[in-house]
Amino acid sequence: MSVTLLFAIVLALAFAGYLLGRANASGLKAAGNSLHSIPPYHGYFVALWCGLPAFLLVLIWLAAQNTVVDRLLLAGLPSHLTEGAAPARISLMLGEIKNVAAGRIFGTPDQITIDAAARYRSLQNMASLAMVVCTLAAAVAGIAFARSRLSPDFRARNRVDGILRWLLIICSILAVLTTLGIILSLVIESLAFFSRVSISEFLFGLSWSPQTPIRADQVASTGAFGAVPVFWGTIFISVIAMLVALPVGLFSAIYLVEYADKRVRSVVKPLLEILAGIPTIVYGFFAVLTVAPFIRDFGTSLGLSVASNSALAAGGVMGIMIIPFISSFSDDAITAVPQSMRDGAYALGATKAETIRQVLLPAALPGIVGGVLLAVSRAIGETMIVVMAAGLTATLTVNPLEGVTTVTVQIVTLLIGDTEFDSPKTLAAFGLGLVLFISTLALNILALQVVKRYRERYE
Repeated sequence: MSVTLLFAIVLALAFAGYLLGRANASGLKAAGNSLHSIPPYHGYFVALWCGLPAFLLVLIWLAAQNTVVDRLLLAGLPSHLTEGAAPARISLMLGEIKNVAAGRIFGTPDQITIDAAARYRSLQNMASLAMVVCTLAAAVAGIAFARSRLSPDFRARNRVDGILRWLLIICSILAVLTTLGIILSLVIESLAFFSRVSISEFLFGLSWSPQTPIRADQVASTGAFGAVPVFWGTIFISVIAMLVALPVGLFSAIYLVEYADKRVRSVVKPLLEILAGIPTIVYGFFAVLTVAPFIRDFGTSLGLSVASNSALAAGGVMGIMIIPFISSFSDDAITAVPQSMRDGAYALGATKAETIRQVLLPAALPGIVGGVLLAVSRAIGETMIVVMAAGLTATLTVNPLEGVTTVTVQIVTLLIGDTEFDSPKTLAAFGLGLVLFISTLALNILALQVVKRYRERYE
C-alpha cells in the first residue's frame, strides 16, 4: 500500500471520528444534558486524536525504516563481506543490492547479491505491511480513547484549542530548526573550504578558475578561487533585470490602479501575472532563440562586437520574468491606500500625478519595497536563464554585450561531475552559497531600515 493511500485512509478515519464524536455529543444534548462545548468541538477532538498519532507514526516510521532495513540486510550477508569493510564499500554493496531488487541490473550479479535482493524486497514488504497495520491500529485506538473521554461536562473546546496551539508551536520550532540546519550546513562546509583557500583570496581575488587535479599524478592547475568576477556577474545581471522590471512593473501597477478602466484591468492584470507562472526554461529558450540573436544582429549592424551569450540578453529576459512580482505587490499596496487620502489630496488642489507621487507612493512604500525585494531575490537566485543566455565564463566586465556568469550557475557547475565531495572545487560551492546568503540577508535588513526611515505614518 502506498503512503498516499494510507494517508487517505487515515483522513477518512479521522472524518469518521469527527462524525462519531459530533453524533455522540448531539445525543448527549438531546438527552437533556447541558454541554460545555458545542458538538462540533467534540468531533474535532476525536478527529485530532485519530489523525495526529497516526500521521506522526507514519512520519517516524518512514524516517527509520530504511536504516532498520539496511541493518537487517547487512546482518544477513556473509561476514567476510562486511567485517572490516569501509563505509564506502558497504554503501556500494547496498546500492548494488537495491538496484538488483528494483530490476536495474547491470551485468551479471553473483548469487549472494541476488539472494540479498530477494531478502531486501521481503524486508521492505514486511516493513510496509507492519506500518499499515500499526498506523490503522493507532488511528482506531485514538478514536476509542477520545470517544471514551466525551461527556456533558467535557471541555472539548479547550482541549482542541490546546492541541492546535501545540501544533502551531511545533510548526514554528520546525521552521526555526530548518533555518538553523540550512545555516549550519553552509557554515560547516564553508569552513572546510576556507581552511584550504584563503578568505581574502576568495573575497577579493579577480581570477575564478576552480579546476583542481582529480588524481595525485595528474598535471593540472592548482585552481584560482577569486570570486569577485562571479559576484560581479550576479550583481550586473540583477541590475539589468531590475532596470527592466522596476519601471515597467511599477508604472503598470499605477496605471491599472489609478487610470485603467475596470474592464481593461480585469484583462491586463491576469495577463501580467501569467508571466510568473511560465517555467524559467521557457524564458531561457526565449532568451537564446529570440533575444540574444536580436541583440547580436542589432549590435553588429551598429558596428559593435556582441558575444553570442551576453549579460544584456540574460538580464533583459530575467527582468521580463520578474515584472509580475513588482507589479502585483505594488498594485496591492497602492490599492490598499484609503480613498480618503486621495480625496484629501484632491481637495487641496493636487493633480492626479501629484497625488500619486506625494501621497500614494509614500503610503504604499512598504508593499512596493517588499515586491522589489522579492524580485531581487528571484533575480539573484535564477539559474536557467543565465546558463542559456549569459554563459558559464566568469568575466569581470562592465560591458553588457559580453558574457558573464552568476553565483547560482557556478554552484550548479561545481556540484556536477565526478569530483570528490571534499575537494576545494566542490567545497567552493558552499563558500559561494554562504556569501550569497549573507548578502541577501544584509539586503533585507537594509531595505527594512529604508522602509522604517522613509515610510510616512497616517492615522
